[in-house]
Amino acid sequence: MQVETFTLGVLGPWDCDPIFAQALPSVAAQLAVDWANQDPSMLLGSQLDSVALPTGCATPQALATFLAHKDSIAAFVGPVNPGYCPAASLLAQDWGKTLFSWVCEVPEGGPELVPTLPSAAHVLLSILRHFGWARVAIVSSHQDIWLATARQVATIFRMHGLPVGLVTSLGPGEQGASEVLEQLCSVDDLKIVVLCMHSALLDGPEQSALLSRVWTEGLADGRLVFMPYDTLLFALPYRNHSYPALRDRGSLQQVYDTVLTVSLESGPTDQTFTTATADAHKQVKVFGSLCHGIGVPSPLQVSPLFGTIYDAVVLLAHALNRSENHGAGLYGTHLGNYTGSLDVDGFSQRIRTDEKGRRLAQYVILDTDGWGSQLVPTHILDTGTWQVQPLGRAIHFPGGAPPARDSSCWFDPNTLCMRGSQSLSSLLGLAVACVLVLAGGILTCLIRLGVQQLRLVRGPHRVLLSVQELTFIHRPPISRRLHVDNTSESRSVADDGSLRSVAQGSARSLPAPQEPTNVALYQGDWVWLKKFEAGTVLELRPSSLSLLRKMRELQHENVTTCLGFFMAPGLSALVMEHCSRGSLEDLLRNEALQLDWTFKASLLLDLIRGVRYLHHRHFSHGRLKSRNCVVDGRFVLKVTDHGYAELLDAQRAPCPQPTPEELLWTAPELLRVPGGARQGTLKGDTFSIGIILQEVLTRGAPYCSSGLSAEEIIRKVLSPPPLCRPLVSPDHGPLECIQLMEQCWEEAPESRPSLDQIYSQFKSINQGKKTSVADSMLRMLEKYSQNLEDLVQERTEELELERQKTERLLSQMLPLSVAEALKMGVTVEPEYFDQVTIYFSDIVGFTTISALSEPMEVVGLLNDLYTLFDAVLGSHDVYKVETIGDAYMVASGIPRRNGSRHAAEIANMALDILSSVGDFRMRHAPDVPIHIRVGLHSGPCVAGVVGLTMPRYCLFGDTVNTASRMESTGLPYRIHISRNTVQTLLGLDEGYKIDIRGQTELKGKGIEETYWLVGKAGFPRSLPTPLDIKPGDPWQHLINQEIKVAFAKARQGMAGPGAQGRLQLGPEERNQADRPPVTHYKGEDDIDTVTASVTSCRVEPSQWKWSEQEDEARVQGEGYSPFTSSLIQLQSCPASAKVLGQLFLLGDCSRKERAIPIYPGRSPQQIRCKEGKSHPLLRTPRGRELHVQRPGGPARSDSASFPTLSPARSFRPSALSQPGFQRKKDVSLPRASSG
Repeated sequence: MQVETFTLGVLGPWDCDPIFAQALPSVAAQLAVDWANQDPSMLLGSQLDSVALPTGCATPQALATFLAHKDSIAAFVGPVNPGYCPAASLLAQDWGKTLFSWVCEVPEGGPELVPTLPSAAHVLLSILRHFGWARVAIVSSHQDIWLATARQVATIFRMHGLPVGLVTSLGPGEQGASEVLEQLCSVDDLKIVVLCMHSALLDGPEQSALLSRVWTEGLADGRLVFMPYDTLLFALPYRNHSYPALRDRGSLQQVYDTVLTVSLESGPTDQTFTTATADAHKQVKVFGSLCHGIGVPSPLQVSPLFGTIYDAVVLLAHALNRSENHGAGLYGTHLGNYTGSLDVDGFSQRIRTDEKGRRLAQYVILDTDGWGSQLVPTHILDTGTWQVQPLGRAIHFPGGAPPARDSSCWFDPNTLCMRGSQSLSSLLGLAVACVLVLAGGILTCLIRLGVQQLRLVRGPHRVLLSVQELTFIHRPPISRRLHVDNTSESRSVADDGSLRSVAQGSARSLPAPQEPTNVALYQGDWVWLKKFEAGTVLELRPSSLSLLRKMRELQHENVTTCLGFFMAPGLSALVMEHCSRGSLEDLLRNEALQLDWTFKASLLLDLIRGVRYLHHRHFSHGRLKSRNCVVDGRFVLKVTDHGYAELLDAQRAPCPQPTPEELLWTAPELLRVPGGARQGTLKGDTFSIGIILQEVLTRGAPYCSSGLSAEEIIRKVLSPPPLCRPLVSPDHGPLECIQLMEQCWEEAPESRPSLDQIYSQFKSINQGKKTSVADSMLRMLEKYSQNLEDLVQERTEELELERQKTERLLSQMLPLSVAEALKMGVTVEPEYFDQVTIYFSDIVGFTTISALSEPMEVVGLLNDLYTLFDAVLGSHDVYKVETIGDAYMVASGIPRRNGSRHAAEIANMALDILSSVGDFRMRHAPDVPIHIRVGLHSGPCVAGVVGLTMPRYCLFGDTVNTASRMESTGLPYRIHISRNTVQTLLGLDEGYKIDIRGQTELKGKGIEETYWLVGKAGFPRSLPTPLDIKPGDPWQHLINQEIKVAFAKARQGMAGPGAQGRLQLGPEERNQADRPPVTHYKGEDDIDTVTASVTSCRVEPSQWKWSEQEDEARVQGEGYSPFTSSLIQLQSCPASAKVLGQLFLLGDCSRKERAIPIYPGRSPQQIRCKEGKSHPLLRTPRGRELHVQRPGGPARSDSASFPTLSPARSFRPSALSQPGFQRKKDVSLPRASSG
């Protein structure tokens, strides 16, 4: 599949150990990608991208990582682990992608696996052959990657006849090294030890430990030569380069004289790996930004594998560029076909390949004398000739001489070596073994053949169908469903007079045009039988079965699917999917159908896609014509009749001689070859597409404008000049389409565009827009029914409007995903959310408001308030769950998870709601303030749809209960939040202002620490001032009283002329509202209601008793009234006491309220003014009556006299709009004369 951005993945164990990580794969790949995207000689633009794919150390984990990136990666650089190279190669072949690897052995003819380096095992073989060393042992690390490497090297050595005496792995610690050395000593006449592990030069700990143990055991005497394997995979720097591993460790420096290091030649002296890395290191901005916070490493800290990765990406980029130049597009398929004959710059050397794409490189043998820390080249190997040439410096061996040469027969492919001599018994044994292997192979082939034969008739992918599986009919009933949309057709509707013509006045009336005897039922769906002539197919040949399997695997929207092959006495046929609209030829010949350009473009694009898919699967059609293009019930065009000619050839059956009319679509070069029209080629299909383009544009037969017969046309096409081609007027279609059509029928096949080019050009004709068959059908239906056009449009618009309304309403009631599932009839499974924040709020005093309001007024209040809330919700990522009465429930984190943002979204929303409520007024009682209390809690919950009738999206879990408890234990104008929510908000660090409330008892939860959310830094709106409520204050009772008084005032204002239909007053309320005002203080306020709310003081009652004489004597000198002084004295409770009593005097005239503290009592009491009295009556819990007298009037009491209230000194109680507590800025109480 072509992609806009070609992403390559660099597979490797980058997270396995630090040495692999030092290769910096993401940096190497990105540097190469940046070069490819910016190089003007590359046509990739900025479409190439890379990503590092760490695979871990284990082979199963690596293969799983490879499988996981099947769809996201277009091509792979890797694997580095040869253990899963065969599996990765097969998967890449199946996926249509390419691997660029430097460790995988490349099979012959496999373009899906491209070698980026010569085979390391073959490099070792050439060196061993040069020195005559045949007896080899292989020691690997315990990691999977090195174990697989050792097995691969051993297999290649044995395939070339070398006696591999030992393949073992190195265990941990010195014990593991000692065991390996014991095994090496047990191998007879051993010469070479190949080390498959990280090199000691790169601080490989295992190789360093093993070589140190060799020195300790005294085996560094020249009898063994050690050859590291990993240095073969990169260009090891050696010119003017000193290795700390050889400089700082004395024993390793001396034992390294027994090591021959083979590495890629770095190139000229001015471009070694070190200098190339230094040049890349200078790009600090790029180099550093790709290191992901690990710091910019120095060139000496970078593994030489960096250059190998870079070269692999460069090789991939050049292959991709060549693929683009050849018109194949940005595909990851078969890039190995475009790597031949390259000679480009790599990281530190030239990248050269031969004509088959095999990498050509030079390797150097590096040696040390055991005393220095530098490596010196002694020999060079050119993989072009596989010859080792000396460089003028001999290898320094510890014993002064190299190990003795082995028999040359080991390296002669025509000689069988058995420890240097041929043994008759060994030869006989080998012959017996070969016979057994051959017999086993034959048996395996027979078993596989039997399994394949069994799969032909059984299983989901069977090819041969039985007569019991097909139900033959004469005509498909209209009421039956036509599930299968493809058909293989070779007959036109015009040839069958028994069937109706296509689309008699409506697209819906298009019948199935096939012969009734060719239609059958298979697995409940209609199928079409492409019959063969009697006697043509008596038995399927193996080549036919192979072709049928390939045809069965073809799956594309624009290609009919072959379901199998049916054989019965006297009848054999291909079973193809059925299309109900007939062929493209029938569609074009039906004059009742009005085909506009959009409809034509849709059909042509389907045709091009179908043929393009066949060409990508290496299928040439050969019989492409308009009658072999069928249309299904959705007006999707599908290519059919593919593989028919190939099946006849495989059966060696005679092909019916085509008529001249059937040859009008055939390319000239095929007409000139006997039987060429039957075979078909890719370029021949391009010519056929050009003729079909003419048919669609003109809605006429091929060459319809020539006026010649089919025989004359074929004769002129065969013998140009002049060229005989159809004539198409420019008014039949876009000029670009006509030009494309003329390119398709060029005389020279190489001048015709490929299907990829045709597809690209045709898409540009529509400027990248997708053609819509549905829109075209609507336009055709409008043309068929001109008299109903306005009505259809109107009904369609109304239907769409209603549909939008319905979907909008449904989306407002349920989450979008839940609504879609319910519309489809799918059961909505409950879903668990690990972190959400839930909001609860209610209206304080709502019960009182409801009791004093009409039902319609209550509904209006809730609608106005919740409309305000809903408007706030639109600015936050929250979901409104439900409203129950005055309760409002919102959640965030469901149904769409948003990480830890759920708490912030709910907190911001709560602040906005609280700010909005401060300005909200009821329409029927604007003087009554609305107090809300808010509770928030965060935690897990489960969400699901409950019920079938009027389903609801509900939340379940303890989080919901706790959030509700937070609301019910909150206070007016307060946002009550739990510890979970506080922790989440603090973790976001967005400046939320939080106060500690203290210990709060939550029903069912016990006592917990809770908090107030009081604001947020930068919050632009003002919040209503919360009420200063102290523990034990009866604030709910006081708010209810305030609501009642406010409603009483509102009703009194409405009572009068013209008040009919307004809110009516009850008897008691009317009695209170009509009472004459009572002036008790300076003649300014009217006392209307007296409310007493008191609690226990927890001290002796005698402390609160006062006498008129004592109080009067104390306060006369200071100007206080006795009544006021006594109340202040009661307010001055000792520290151990808890005085919460208050007396509220509600005034009518000045609309001012007064709150006066009183002494403790047992229960709140509400005392109303006596009718006809000039003063209110306050009854205490102890039964003593106190009378408040007007200024200047006599004082009177039933059980105690009460002094006159003096106007000389006064106090300002708190406003009743904040009942139950006093604001510091509003209250100025007089000082008591004494404690």
